[in-house]
Amino acid sequence: MPLNPTMWAMTLGELGLWAALCLLFWKKNLQQRFPAMGWYLALRAISTPVLMAILYVQSQPWGRIWGTVYLFSYYAEYLASSILLFFVAIEVFRSALAGFSGLVRFGTVIFRWAAVASIIISFSTVSFSRLDWQILPDMAYRLMRSVSIIELCLLAFLCISMNALKLSGRDYAFGIALGFGIFSSGDFILAAFQSGSGTFTDSTQFISEGITLFALGIWLAYAALPEPVRKPVVVAANSTIYRWNEIASALGHKSPQVVVQQPANSFFLTDVEKVVEKVLNRTALREGESRS
Repeated sequence: MPLNPTMWAMTLGELGLWAALCLLFWKKNLQQRFPAMGWYLALRAISTPVLMAILYVQSQPWGRIWGTVYLFSYYAEYLASSILLFFVAIEVFRSALAGFSGLVRFGTVIFRWAAVASIIISFSTVSFSRLDWQILPDMAYRLMRSVSIIELCLLAFLCISMNALKLSGRDYAFGIALGFGIFSSGDFILAAFQSGSGTFTDSTQFISEGITLFALGIWLAYAALPEPVRKPVVVAANSTIYRWNEIASALGHKSPQVVVQQPANSFFLTDVEKVVEKVLNRTALREGESRS
């Protein structure tokens, strides 16, 4: 199905935004802080022009055979992006809680178990009755659905706990979560209206592409603007998040063993007192005899 000029223009704009965002991200060495995000941007910046080229060839009368190549390439890139997004979500979570070492360690463990459970639940609904190439789209879509849920939960967590975490709205971690939250929200909303046999000229495709451009624009603005320096987190000793951090820091660490002395038996103390009293009496008698 050939693309119309408007969709081609929007797709070219997406390609330009992916390339600009990737270059700016690596120019500012943000890949050292978010390595998985750097690989995700590189994947999208490389795969987008490749898929566009294959799609263009496939749209020609002599390139029908490239339709299968496009499908396999698209879903392979889709599956790889889903896997990378799990690691991106963990990076954003760890960066947002960088000031609370205990919560970072304990929360990362819970985050990984939640991701594993989400993947297992998603794959449990996949039908393996037909083990052919058609199972690849189903697995990719369900895996991306799990990632989208995690991204929305992560964004909701950051929005609720920004004040407690002393996290600025201009922080790169929040910006990444905001962009993925827009992606996920758009996917869930459009999935309710998009037909299973949609084409590149459907209205939902234009809306989806518009959402993509909007999210990429937000990421580009966050990457271009200077990030405020994160100050050391100072919280009150009686605050809830401080207590949670202390509890999380204690979990998983072996505490030193303390010998607890049992209370002495009252009968034993009575016997000791009697022995001491007898010794004192004998001493007093001996002193009296020696004087006389």
